[in-house]
Amino acid sequence: MFSSGSDIDTLVVAPRHVSREDFFNYMPLILEQMLPQGAIEEMKPVPEAYVPIIKLVISGTDIDLNFTRLAISSVPLALDCRDTNLLRGLDERELRALNGPRVADELLELVPQKKTFRTALRAIKLWAQRRAVYGNIAGYPGGVAWGMLVVRVCQLYPQATGSLIIEKFFRIIGGWNWPQPIILKEAEENSLQARVWNPKIYPSDRYHLMPIITPAYPAMCATHNIGHSTKKIIIQELTRGGDIADKIHAGRLQWKDLFTKHTFFTKDYKYYLSVISGSKTKDAQSSWSGFVESRVRFLVQNLENQGSIATARLFNKGFAREHHCRTEDDIHAVMCGDMQFQAADVKTETTDNINDPRHNAAAQGNVDGVATLNADGEITTNDSGHFALFTTTYYIGVELSQGLLFLDIICIFCLNLPESTKKLDVSEESRDWKDQQCRQGGYRDGHNFLNITPTRCYDLPLDVFGHGEERPVKARKKVNRNISATSQKRDLNTAGLEIQETSQHQNGIKRRRSEEQTTASA
Repeated sequence: MFSSGSDIDTLVVAPRHVSREDFFNYMPLILEQMLPQGAIEEMKPVPEAYVPIIKLVISGTDIDLNFTRLAISSVPLALDCRDTNLLRGLDERELRALNGPRVADELLELVPQKKTFRTALRAIKLWAQRRAVYGNIAGYPGGVAWGMLVVRVCQLYPQATGSLIIEKFFRIIGGWNWPQPIILKEAEENSLQARVWNPKIYPSDRYHLMPIITPAYPAMCATHNIGHSTKKIIIQELTRGGDIADKIHAGRLQWKDLFTKHTFFTKDYKYYLSVISGSKTKDAQSSWSGFVESRVRFLVQNLENQGSIATARLFNKGFAREHHCRTEDDIHAVMCGDMQFQAADVKTETTDNINDPRHNAAAQGNVDGVATLNADGEITTNDSGHFALFTTTYYIGVELSQGLLFLDIICIFCLNLPESTKKLDVSEESRDWKDQQCRQGGYRDGHNFLNITPTRCYDLPLDVFGHGEERPVKARKKVNRNISATSQKRDLNTAGLEIQETSQHQNGIKRRRSEEQTTASA
């Protein structure tokens, strides 16, 4: 399924005598020879990625070239990727590369009406992106998982139109009895002995909160990253979508109301945690930020286990910024959320729009790429003595349990408040998580940076708000005007104030005493 702005995913299949190294060494040269001069606008080989890939931009079109090697002497033109025998002799990376097309082919085979499926899936994916519940790394269903959910509804209503599938989708999936898995076909038995999703055999599979199982062998859970908070948010959004779909069906709303943009920054939360990753070179930040992105969901899990937090929701995109600093103090200020050093001539971009292959590779678990880039990176300084600091910030919306205070220094230490005061202190969770990430991921002290800082809704940077959105305003304290007359004024002794007796003050006292004596004599 494709739409405007989509890239083209292509799998290059080779016989057994062509290695992965051959592909990355020779394919770029072959492409340059085959295509007209200037047609290749961008080419980035990423052999260390979770699924090895060459990212291409050819005549304005984004193309992802994946590679897999099959244990056969030659590749037939009429190759059926669903043939399970093709999996024999493949390593993990080759298996992952082949599994994508296998799942896609299976999904199309399982739907009664392909056109209806494509129409409904376009709508659901757009809705999920607009409502910020899209992206596997952030703990939400990815494109494949949302596609499998749509397939399940199409199976239940084989003759339905696209609009009816969308309407039924929200009610069926929103009311699903989780953690009962969504399985599109019976598990396939095979002699390959590959690990398949089975909670009866593997204890880790029992902890999946919203299991959606891929139909192609080996069956896997496509939603293992979903946590308690993201599950809560997904169900809330599905319920909201169902209510809107009902009103559309009744003629009280229009389809555009279903795709209204999320209110994560404008209304949903009063308090946020800003997870800021930074590096002194752009290449190093590409991988370091990707690694941090892959680990933020573990911080969210730690926060969820904190009884003081009702919901901790990770926004599904990071915000990449460039800052111009002079000193280490400037770096410290930036890493604490200060925006005064942000480069005015460089636009803030979200990680999904950048679509950096090295960032994506690190986000999918490649730690070696971070260390490699950190070792080779060079820091550049401009004529005015400023050097660039590249940051990527991930925002976690925090909903507190009732009666708690959100302290501005919660991630450093707790104020000495009275013991009766309920307060939120996640300093231990934040410190442990930060230390753990800095011990791995190719972290290089003085070159990479990582910090967690609390942010109130009215202090959020302006660049997180879209066109027409307004940043929340700090509420003014209410003044209690229903004060009794006796409590409006107090004498100085009661108020605990001391006033020096100036000459005017002393004269006023003498006049009052003189008036009192005159009245008494009369």
